[in-house]
Amino acid sequence: MPNDSREKIHEGRPDPLGANPDSRGTNFALYSARAERVELCLFDSAGHATTRMDLPARAGDTWHGYVPGCKPGQRYGYRVHGPYAPTEGLRFNAHKLLIDPYARLLDGELTWSPAVFDFVPNSAPDEMLFNEADSAPFVPKSVVVAPKPITRPNRPHISWADTIIYELNVRSFSMQHPDMPERDRGRLSGLRNGQILEYLKALGITSVELMPVQAFIDEHALHQRGLRNLWGYNTINFFAPANRYLGDGGIDEFHAMVTAIHDANMEVILDVVYNHTGESDFYGPTLSFRGIDNLSYYRTLPDAPGEYINDTGCGNTLDADSPAARELVMDSLRYWSQDMGVDGFRFDLATILGRSHAGFSIQHPLLKAIAVDPVLKNAKLIAEPWDPGPGGYQLGSFSGRWGEWNDRYRDRVRQFWRGDEHQAGKMAQRIHGSADIFEATHRAPHASINFISSHDGFTLADSVAFEHRHNEANGENNQDGHRHNFSRNYGVEGGTRDQDILATRRRQRLNMLATLMLSQGTPMLLAGDEFGHSQNGNNNAYAQDNPVGWLDWSGVETDPEFLDSVRKLIRLRRETPLLRRHTYAHGHRKNAAGWPDLAWLGPAGDALSAADWPTADSLTVLLVATGDMAEETDRAIAILINRADSDTDFCLPAAFASSWTPLFSSSPELPVNSSGSTWRVTANAIAVMRLC
Repeated sequence: MPNDSREKIHEGRPDPLGANPDSRGTNFALYSARAERVELCLFDSAGHATTRMDLPARAGDTWHGYVPGCKPGQRYGYRVHGPYAPTEGLRFNAHKLLIDPYARLLDGELTWSPAVFDFVPNSAPDEMLFNEADSAPFVPKSVVVAPKPITRPNRPHISWADTIIYELNVRSFSMQHPDMPERDRGRLSGLRNGQILEYLKALGITSVELMPVQAFIDEHALHQRGLRNLWGYNTINFFAPANRYLGDGGIDEFHAMVTAIHDANMEVILDVVYNHTGESDFYGPTLSFRGIDNLSYYRTLPDAPGEYINDTGCGNTLDADSPAARELVMDSLRYWSQDMGVDGFRFDLATILGRSHAGFSIQHPLLKAIAVDPVLKNAKLIAEPWDPGPGGYQLGSFSGRWGEWNDRYRDRVRQFWRGDEHQAGKMAQRIHGSADIFEATHRAPHASINFISSHDGFTLADSVAFEHRHNEANGENNQDGHRHNFSRNYGVEGGTRDQDILATRRRQRLNMLATLMLSQGTPMLLAGDEFGHSQNGNNNAYAQDNPVGWLDWSGVETDPEFLDSVRKLIRLRRETPLLRRHTYAHGHRKNAAGWPDLAWLGPAGDALSAADWPTADSLTVLLVATGDMAEETDRAIAILINRADSDTDFCLPAAFASSWTPLFSSSPELPVNSSGSTWRVTANAIAVMRLC
């Protein structure tokens, strides 16, 4: 299309970035340090090109222009001109229509076509022939969106100590819900369904953590295998919600969901993926960042700028040292917090955001900016503190306001309950809130995000039914997913009708969930674990947008007593301050009777010695109220853990013998007072006692 529309565009202004409409038109601003020319392309609602014009002005590295009469709803994209030298990291190709990194809404989905690559796909790798095919018919169009000031008077502002997180995937959560209207299945609107909100409130969780909802695409390899990305960790835009989650209401669908969850007194936490984008590796598609300014957004080898550093394992890595990339992340976070109303963020592979060429540092400018930004001052910040890159495992390194996913908690609890030797002491550290990991940086127990299972790995039900991953349906020869799951099948791999095996599996699931809710730290529950959802042994169901990856809600009706037990555990935690202390207890503080605030006891009631821990199968965790806490809580809580294969008598401190009350047991029978201060706990069970 000829460039004959200069009279329709004025210089405008260089900030803010993106498409920003006012009453007379829209200002467009795009960052590109190495571009030679930038074209703005306008499209009608059917996706047909209508106008193509140069952005007429450049301020520093920002190209900008103002289009009078351009209104919200206008579809657009960019074509960026510049040198095409792939081995030098320069990937400009104006035949590729590019998504605005700051677009608030996208129209359409990616259609995989040879045209979306900046090189001719069948050319030799050392040639990377320039691809002149027009990609516009195959890529989503950016959409101009009117600003919509949102007030959030009903934000719950739940303290960390009171937080109970529930991780879910928007699509899988409601696709098979029996009472979900068809129009809402797999969409954001499904999460404001009255029955869903009632269910979540009755469960007792406080914070709904949504797996990625920012616009994402299916990987090319999945497309070739006839599969779809269910999880969403393949982001292509950090502002726009994923179209597959929206209805006709556009971003208002997201606002309505947040408002409904807030009205139910729950928070919304977003899982965000700022560590890489869906443009993949050197041979990936050119959809946005690569064609706008490849070297400003992606980390490449210093002596080979055409080669991406792949610390994410996803083909490319965001360059956290780049001012443009840092500004993009910060603007995105502010937008979701302030304009979209979310209450916190879980950062996928968060170590990438703190990595420079010298390695990871919590003092990295991007991590520091996130922690001190005034717009984000009340937002919960949660790090996944690892990535596949060198020195990528950084559990405990995120200081200050950060919480961290604690995979050591998951592994030790699974190992203990499946019967591994020498695990009691390690599990005790995790029940204690992982002070060995977090206390040295002056952090509270809530910094440890405790979980038994997450989206990544076996579900809880599968961790007691499978000893090997069964990921054949992913099309990767069962080589993907975790190799070490610390699981056990109790005699049969997968499904069985053996009632003894089924009873053991059920007990073990409840033992682990009870441990989770009785531990110091912040518990996170994976959606479906509360009623026994299984993925048939698939521990990497990212590509299973089908019944394998969708929640099977039949467990709610099949075993309502299990769900009721989980609700009781959550209620017990919420009603018991001793289970969610603000500081670590080490047994140094005493109550009026001289008992320490924390004690680890053997079944006979004596303190466990160093020689006892390696072989301990049964122990008591005694939590005692001291100081100010004694005025507002139970005098003491005793957690009785019996991993032995036989019933075990637990002797509780004689000074407290008068009024212990059983509160919970993972076995059908509550602890029985066998004599005096001794209480019998059935084999392979965990129980809780209260001293009022």
